[in-house]
Amino acid sequence: MTESPVKPQQSPVGGQSANRPARKPQAKSTRRRSRELALQGLYQWLLSGADGAEIEAHIRDQEGFEKCDRPHFDALLHGSIREATMLDAVLARHVDRKTSLLSPVEHGVLMIGAYELSHCIDIPYRVVINEAVELAKSFGGTDGHKYVNGVLDKAAADLRPVEVKARNDARRAG
Repeated sequence: MTESPVKPQQSPVGGQSANRPARKPQAKSTRRRSRELALQGLYQWLLSGADGAEIEAHIRDQEGFEKCDRPHFDALLHGSIREATMLDAVLARHVDRKTSLLSPVEHGVLMIGAYELSHCIDIPYRVVINEAVELAKSFGGTDGHKYVNGVLDKAAADLRPVEVKARNDARRAG
């Protein structure tokens, strides 16, 4: 099987503003790596419909797999595949077209975000959205991250209404 075609976009040449010092790239967290690998697997699943176990075996063979949070990767990949219909139903309330018409990268990112909002209550909803935005920036189209941000922000209000209300109340008070 060939390597997954989802790759991070390359940064512009130089990549630094003349007025800002170069920043040292931060090491990716094990959870971020899990999300990236799960996105690659979901991309493959959305395009091919291949079996989740087959996709996982392929992903496990990739360099750097050992640096991911394996339980989180398993939950994201297999949970998103298993609950794809439910996740798409949640997303359908907030997207401007059928989820099947979304780019496979943005669809996969949104599935991961909706899965984490639904099942990973230990991760604050703003962190879920921010991580999804970063995935979309790295792997998606030019403005895909803006779309992902808007959709997941609305989905969070459905999936975590108490947490979203508490944050909004705190922002208004502060």
